[in-house]
Amino acid sequence: MPERLGPPREKPLFSRVALVGLGLIGSSIARAVRHLNLAGTIVAIDQDEGVVARVKELGLAEEATTDAAAGVADADLVVICVPVGAYGAVAAAISKSLKPGAIISDVGSVKASVIAQVQPHLPQGVFFVPAHPVAGTEHSGPDAGFSTLFFNRWCILTPPEGTPDEAVERVREFWSAMGSNVEVMTAQHHDLVLAITSHVPHLIAYNIVGTAADLETVTQSEVIKFSAGGFRDFTRIAASDPTMWRDVFLHNREAVLEMLGRLNEDIALLARAIRWGEGDKLFELFTRTRAIRRGIISVGQETPEPDFGRRRDGQ
Repeated sequence: MPERLGPPREKPLFSRVALVGLGLIGSSIARAVRHLNLAGTIVAIDQDEGVVARVKELGLAEEATTDAAAGVADADLVVICVPVGAYGAVAAAISKSLKPGAIISDVGSVKASVIAQVQPHLPQGVFFVPAHPVAGTEHSGPDAGFSTLFFNRWCILTPPEGTPDEAVERVREFWSAMGSNVEVMTAQHHDLVLAITSHVPHLIAYNIVGTAADLETVTQSEVIKFSAGGFRDFTRIAASDPTMWRDVFLHNREAVLEMLGRLNEDIALLARAIRWGEGDKLFELFTRTRAIRRGIISVGQETPEPDFGRRRDGQ
């Protein structure tokens, strides 16, 4: 399986692409867009002056500014890359500067809430195609990005009803060019799927690492010293950006709570099997779940190595 992006395009997909928020995802998009010549001009927008200065130092964009309204002017594609709780404020700030025909997209891992926050602010003739690249690391900031972050990962598009097919196809082509496998579904279905595949696992990771840290009979040095592979895996997930994940849980609360309810029921059955020595039930569960892991590896969404299959490319 190739691990590097292809050659630059002869002609950019978009004349001007504005990225709002230059953390891990935004800076990775900037690097991929630059490498692949997907935009004639990249505009980086971040409210943090330190981030803007660092973006300039790294040469991630032709233009960099803290002024969102000015930054999106004349952009053909605007990609919002901030925590989902800030989407409404961003949409309100940029709405009057968007040119007719512009496409607005995003990278948030919650979609129904994103549409509810953004769509009311968009003027007539501006099209919203929400996107969620299912990729990431526990690192954040403009230095954390790398151009192959999205390679062979899924990107889910959730266009609201009535979105022109042409706008959806342009966003599909954008993500496909960066190496993503693109799928389209409704926002509601996306939120339910991601609640169990991403959001609840993060919640469990935050909880179990917090529980270990709070144990009075186990010192913090022992937790660190004797961490086995499973706990180390949890700490990687639990090191993710706290602002982003706070907003994810608050903005996908219904789906997360539904999945947590089912998880609690399954844990109760598991506890009963352990309590009553029902080894056959435990063996059946562990056999079934191991098959899921093998399936994830077989479709190329992971490798067997104990590093979550995320090998960083120097691009």
